[in-house]
Amino acid sequence: MLPAILKRAGLFSAIWIMLTGAAPDALAFGAAAVAAAVWLSLRLLPPVGTVRLLRMLALVPGFLWGSLSGGLDVARRAFRPRPGLRPGWVTFPTRLGGGARAALGGELSLMPGTLAAGCSDGRLIVHVLDTGAGFDQAIAQEERRIASLSHRA
Repeated sequence: MLPAILKRAGLFSAIWIMLTGAAPDALAFGAAAVAAAVWLSLRLLPPVGTVRLLRMLALVPGFLWGSLSGGLDVARRAFRPRPGLRPGWVTFPTRLGGGARAALGGELSLMPGTLAAGCSDGRLIVHVLDTGAGFDQAIAQEERRIASLSHRA
């Protein structure tokens, strides 16, 4: 529990310092705000595992490639007389839980052409621009990549 407290305190302190420019007259209030933020974050999202921060860098190239290729696909469709859109919903059964599932949904929502809309009964609900474009395989690949970041403590 102590490592989680220290990591979150460090993160929230860095955010507070960036927001206030490390103003000396804001430090006392900042200490109270950081303590409250750490307490609330531990209540809302208790630590269940550790994230391998160096492995997070491995997600960046795939995310950038997905964003670029998705953006090009959306642009290509936008400039065609018949864009070939078949919008709809894809439900994807995921083994990820908690923060990892939220990270997957957040990443998918940042990709052009997809929007994670929630989760129901262990299935991620995603709106896509083209239901025939093979998003199931892409979502499964991203799930595997995100699952590789954490392990049980």
